[in-house]
Amino acid sequence: MIELYIGIYLLGVLISSISQVLLKKAALHTYDSPLKEYLNPLVITAYAFFFGATLMTILAYKVVPLSMGAILEATAYLYITFFGVTIFKEKIGKKKACALALIIIGIVIYSLGTA
Repeated sequence: MIELYIGIYLLGVLISSISQVLLKKAALHTYDSPLKEYLNPLVITAYAFFFGATLMTILAYKVVPLSMGAILEATAYLYITFFGVTIFKEKIGKKKACALALIIIGIVIYSLGTA
């Protein structure tokens, strides 16, 4: 039962990460007016996704322990890095690679402790 809610939480984190990508793509454009900067399809879609991801997180917290939420939320760093490298052609430096390794190690250690 808890696995379903963990999956809902992780899906919400993924959707939230996709929303961040949409906002970054929108920020790369120049707009004629400040109103068009905020009322364009990318931004509106991103905020709709954020809203849905928030609802998913609220639903998941009905079952998922609060202490596990922080660990599941940390997966966003992995998603964002993946999107940054694949979509925006960003490079991963040594510091970022070390930070990602620490995040993965932390997730694994937490997972082993709850198994």
